[in-house]
Amino acid sequence: MSEADFKYIIDTFFALFAMVLIIFMVPGFAMLEAGLVRTKNVSSVLTVNTMIYAVASMAFLLVGYSLAFGSWENSSMSIWAAFLFQMAFVGKTINIMSGGVSERVKIIPLMIFTIVMGAVLYPLVVNISWGTDMISGTFFDIDMYDLAGSTVIHSTGGWALLAAILIMGPRKGRYKDGKIKVVPASNIPLVVLGALLLWIGWFGFNGGSVGSISSVENADAVAKTIMNTNTAGLAGAIIAAVIMYARYKLLDITMILNGALGGLVAITAGPDLYDMYTPILIGAIGGALVVFAVPMFDKLELDDPVGALSVHLVNGIWGTLAVGVFVEDISIMAQLKGIVVIGVFAFVSSYIVIFIINKIVPFRADDDAQVEGLDVNEVGVEAYPEFKRAI
Repeated sequence: MSEADFKYIIDTFFALFAMVLIIFMVPGFAMLEAGLVRTKNVSSVLTVNTMIYAVASMAFLLVGYSLAFGSWENSSMSIWAAFLFQMAFVGKTINIMSGGVSERVKIIPLMIFTIVMGAVLYPLVVNISWGTDMISGTFFDIDMYDLAGSTVIHSTGGWALLAAILIMGPRKGRYKDGKIKVVPASNIPLVVLGALLLWIGWFGFNGGSVGSISSVENADAVAKTIMNTNTAGLAGAIIAAVIMYARYKLLDITMILNGALGGLVAITAGPDLYDMYTPILIGAIGGALVVFAVPMFDKLELDDPVGALSVHLVNGIWGTLAVGVFVEDISIMAQLKGIVVIGVFAFVSSYIVIFIINKIVPFRADDDAQVEGLDVNEVGVEAYPEFKRAI
């Protein structure tokens, strides 16, 4: 066996293994969201997450991958492995959005949007950042460093979520007379399980984005990337716990976990570039941003049951800027331009698509359906039929 063949095989296996880790994020999102919503909406959330994986992946297979990368050619690994690795990412953008509109979103219009996002919108974002770059040489051309998608994936999903929330509005009774009705999580063990599955999946998310492990240098880069990813998650969890205890003398596990996820999002743009200490600061800032952003969005009456805007949009922006702040050879203005160009495109295009779909098939379940629960009205299978449904 030649050295080239050996590297081809190893990198193919590496891409497939990373893809499997990323797919662990599908049950991660599902369990996290199922634990954070009320029992009467759990089956709906699980159905949404399952269908997003199926529909978005199929749309990316048939249309999106070629739009993003121009062709399937790849000389460094199997073309099938290269596709599967990229396919694993696409649903995450929509998972971010779907979690934030839980408990009032109807499944059919959301799946229509999933087709558009998986086939067109997300691939166009990939095209101008990681792919063939159809806007190269124009004013809008970007030179942003974003290894695994703080902006390309997390902020894109966050901007789509913001558009959806603005069109759909909050859950029934969430805000009334300037007061915020607290909706407690229904199953904390599921929240913990989901968050930790996401954390594990992030090792494939970021580590796999290095692209190769078949040399000593690349193996070191992968290991360093995974270590820095984990470090940022640790720091995000710790700082969220510290802030919550300092403010309320309580250790809220949901906020601690969202702090960890915020740190993981923040490190995603450049985990291969930092020394072993910088991710502590990046992750800590990410965790702190989540703690302060969650109540800020509530004050703005942007109803987000899972904190996705705080975790993914806010920290997607912070993580991308952090590369320009902490890496000497990367311009913060280039990072900022990438954030703005992708942000404007993601928000405007998502808003237009959701607005049009909403006129044909309303995204929002009516008030009676929300009171009864989407499990009954959207799925027909209740997750906890023996429990009395809470209004």
